Amino acid sequence: MSTPEGRSTYAVSFRKAMAEIDRDQWNALAKPAATPFLEWDWLNLLETSGSVSMRTGWFPVHVQVRDGERLVAAAPLYVKGHGEGEFVFDHLWAEVARRMAVPYYPKLLGASPFTPATGYRFLIAPDMDERRICLVIMEALDRLCAVNGLSGVSFLFADPRFAALMRDMGMSSWLHQGYIWENPGYRSFADYLARFGSQGRKNILRERRSLRERGIRVRLFSNPDIPARLFEAMYRFYAATNDKFGDYGCHYLTPEFFQALPALPRDRLAFVAAFQDVNPDPLAMAMLVRKGDRLNGRYWGATHHVDFLHFELCYYTPIEWAIAQGIRLYDPGMGGEHKARRGFVSIPSTSLHRHRDPRFDRVFRSNLTEINRLERDYIDELNALLPFRRGPAPTGP
Repeated sequence: MSTPEGRSTYAVSFRKAMAEIDRDQWNALAKPAATPFLEWDWLNLLETSGSVSMRTGWFPVHVQVRDGERLVAAAPLYVKGHGEGEFVFDHLWAEVARRMAVPYYPKLLGASPFTPATGYRFLIAPDMDERRICLVIMEALDRLCAVNGLSGVSFLFADPRFAALMRDMGMSSWLHQGYIWENPGYRSFADYLARFGSQGRKNILRERRSLRERGIRVRLFSNPDIPARLFEAMYRFYAATNDKFGDYGCHYLTPEFFQALPALPRDRLAFVAAFQDVNPDPLAMAMLVRKGDRLNGRYWGATHHVDFLHFELCYYTPIEWAIAQGIRLYDPGMGGEHKARRGFVSIPSTSLHRHRDPRFDRVFRSNLTEINRLERDYIDELNALLPFRRGPAPTGP
């Protein structure tokens, strides 16, 4: 693939692996970002584990911008020949392009692979002119697409500030429903439940009690105190959950990815594990990733179905831990209306798009207003299910 250099006073180049970019320089730019999924260690692990590769259809072309010897901006980018593993479901648009005889693939994608968590943006040194650097990068991406016949560029689960900047630069903004839990200063899980109506509060207490009555214990392990055997177990649960969904699953992460997770920064990981009676092997697990005052739910699985176990491992125990840790926001991942009934507020997330074919771009833009309106209506419908009896709704990340 040809990778044209930038022609500005900055040197813009593209790299085919995170290993080609200095870890400390990249992380110096990523440190201020709210998300942990743009850090060098996470992105590099995806590549070295074989989870991101030509085999899986994710070809890295990470952009970096240098001012002399100094790295002043960078961002993870991938060439994609399919739309899988993105969690922004654009298959309909691929079909529209096919009917118009317009190539939809390959495309250029800015994202943290397989990670539907808001926060993607260009990583820019704080003393740089953010708008100017963004313009420099976008000009380089447009050239990259033109030289290599890529259909256009998209950014998924964009940071709100970055999304506003990209809209000003002419990118189209597509809204998608997501969830968030916000902690306004709870002192305990009981504090949180006090916001619920009587019936909602009773239901949650009943669900938690039913697990204890079946001899199920739930424990949260945080790094570095996670037993080594749980990393391999987490892969088995992750694989089983995705395999259950067949063609609709997202089974990209390899055993090597989970085996290498202990090398991540020590405060990033937590596992929630459920055990029954005296059996030392977990019957279910969930994986959480933390950065600062934000928590992300990532993967979950169980050996067999147990009523309410998913809610305990993915909602109640993480919320209880988040309150104890002073965590402000918890993103539980994608899912259905059962999240709303347990106190997760629906918010819009944003993907950004620019298509090179002018006819297709006109069709895309002309339909977005109505598509986004319908998505906002859906968000309102889900929030109408919230069980709270008082207090303002969270505003999101």
